[in-house]
Amino acid sequence: MTPPDGSLLVAHDLRKSYGPTAALDGVAFSVHPGEVVAVMGPSGSGKSTLLHCLAGIVRPDSGSIAYAGRELTTMSDTERSALRRGEFGFVFQFGQLVPELTCVENVALPLRLNGTPRKEAERTALTWMERLEVDDLGRKRPGEVSGGQGQRVAVARALVTGPRMLFADEPTGALDSLNGERVMELLTDAARSTNAAVVLVTHEARVAAWSDREIVVRDGRSRDMEHSA
Repeated sequence: MTPPDGSLLVAHDLRKSYGPTAALDGVAFSVHPGEVVAVMGPSGSGKSTLLHCLAGIVRPDSGSIAYAGRELTTMSDTERSALRRGEFGFVFQFGQLVPELTCVENVALPLRLNGTPRKEAERTALTWMERLEVDDLGRKRPGEVSGGQGQRVAVARALVTGPRMLFADEPTGALDSLNGERVMELLTDAARSTNAAVVLVTHEARVAAWSDREIVVRDGRSRDMEHSA
């Protein structure tokens, strides 16, 4: 399938094996700025491997990944790390907040790592926490907040640098349905308001319903549901 014009991230013929097991076997993918694409599939289908390759965390064995016209697979580790710090944001199933830091310090952390002064970083962090409805939790530590609140803090941290790409791996997997719905509503609204592209890995149809388009990965192969007969 030829990717549509204007795609921010395009992958073609991605292959990745772990020993004799093919995690990805010729996967194609594309996403536009401001678009939310859900990657669905059963456990072990290769969907998380696909996300890790698209985000430059794992290098595929073969195939191409073009981000904003630049080939991701030939970048150095330093170049890919710079992308992950500045232009990519990440939300994981269990939030992965730093327990020793307060919530506002967690959200500000990506900015601090990029050299932003503490007061400025925390001011920006609080703006995002307000958008995610957790600004009252700024001085609490992750262990003092609920799972739904912690995941909203994690979303604020993912968006605080103004990323062009947001990668969310089972972002509601540890939440009840009510909290999961609220997290997805806030995540997708915030991402679309900044024109960020979202790659959303999930096995839940109710989570995928927040996306603009679904891609199903099964046995290492992908199928774009919008373009399937």
